[in-house]
Order: sequence, then structure tokens, then C-alpha cells
Amino acid sequence: MTDTTSPEPARARALLSTADMKLLRRALESHARSTEDRDELAKINALHHRLGTYAPAPE
Repeated sequence: MTDTTSPEPARARALLSTADMKLLRRALESHARSTEDRDELAKINALHHRLGTYAPAPE
């Protein structure tokens, strides 16, 4: 008889590091200061907030 069970899946690896998230937040902050499009600014603010849940802004 052969073993028909499949092996455990490999552990997921993080795509971005904490340093990457902080860099993305700073880039978004810079872009937000230069845009005048209110719709785009709202999207930038929402993304900035979501990134903050992963890498809080330094105090």
C-alpha cells in the first residue's frame, strides 16, 4: 500500500519587510502632499492607514 496523503504546504513567506512598509508609508505621505486630486488623496489616505496597521508610524 502507498501513502496517498499530500505533504504539508510550505510556510508562507512575507512579501514585504517592516522596513519596506515604512518606506511605502513615507512615499505615500510625500505623494499625498503633492496631489490635488481629492479622490486620489482619499485612496492614498486609506492605503496609508491600512499600511499603518502592519507598520505603525514612528513616534
